[in-house]
Amino acid sequence: MSNTSEKINLLGLSPAKMEAFFADFGEKKFRAQQMLKWIHQFGEANFDNMTNMGKDLRARLAAVCEVRLPEVIYEDISADGTRKWVMRMDGGSAVETVYIPEKDRGTLCVSSQIGCSLDCSFCSTGKQGFNRDLTVAEIIGQVYVAAMSFHTPGERRERKITNVVMMGMGEPLLNFDNVVDAMQLMMDDNAYGLSKRRVTLSTSGVVPMLDKLGDVIDVSLAVSLHAPNDELRNQLVPLNKKYPIKELMAATKRYLAKLPDRRKATIEYTLIDGVNDELHHAEELAKLLRDVPCKINLIPFNPFPNSGYERPSNNRVYRFRDYLIAQQHIVTIRSTRGDDIDAACGQLVGRVADRTRRSERYINAIQLDAQ
Repeated sequence: MSNTSEKINLLGLSPAKMEAFFADFGEKKFRAQQMLKWIHQFGEANFDNMTNMGKDLRARLAAVCEVRLPEVIYEDISADGTRKWVMRMDGGSAVETVYIPEKDRGTLCVSSQIGCSLDCSFCSTGKQGFNRDLTVAEIIGQVYVAAMSFHTPGERRERKITNVVMMGMGEPLLNFDNVVDAMQLMMDDNAYGLSKRRVTLSTSGVVPMLDKLGDVIDVSLAVSLHAPNDELRNQLVPLNKKYPIKELMAATKRYLAKLPDRRKATIEYTLIDGVNDELHHAEELAKLLRDVPCKINLIPFNPFPNSGYERPSNNRVYRFRDYLIAQQHIVTIRSTRGDDIDAACGQLVGRVADRTRRSERYINAIQLDAQ
């Protein structure tokens, strides 16, 4: 996939930027709405097929624009119906995107960066290091690819994706502008039309950017906490040394206060055997979150090679949950989905073609498996 094209990739234009583009093109505002629908609802990338635009306009668009998608280099479906795509981006590196079907929803887990700089000790993505931020086109391209995988050509796409979570590879708040533009597209009625309650940004706690986020958008919020005190969180989530728990919880409450409704934050807590799953950790967590409008999502650790951590027993998970519930907290346990295809939470490795040429080795491995 080449990054040498000089054409404007309309896939990555937010609604506001699409309007600005057509204004500069000498066209009326409604053309932006038409283009958004063609790209994101009908999955059309060929300007010649956009029949409600004049022939001259289509020719002008084709001369300077394109709709260029990430390249899908691998796709797999888990026994439980979870789907994972590996998509190659400009420069040759790749990211992973996961779709989780449930009875009443279909949730897409989207990446915001190639790799991650935060190096959380229990997450395989961080172990590969950081490559670069994804562009808006590369972020929304993941949604496009997943949505169109359920699409019948020539027809308006089915609404299989009901929820999007920015919980894939990377820290979304460290790619702020591109992530915000992509989420605007996810929620726009002319694009994917998702409710602001069904688009969730997950952060490990970049406090200044979380405050900025509340000034520009009102998506749902998930906070990757994983420890009830600074000493332990410093080990698990090194970012905590810069933005400790007290600051993060204060920023979380400030963000929720800006929302026009009474939404709660989701507190994500990965349970690791013998590390953060003792009863005294549950006691600390219950006390810490007492005045934070939230629900707690417990995530039993999903093993990956050389992590040094183990998944806790079900008894330990249920004991932790039951204590929190007894303290009047809303608690769920995230079911492990897609672990047979390395698509479970914390397992997204993103075999990136960086200095170690992971992508080349990954593709070779796929070819060997196919033989």
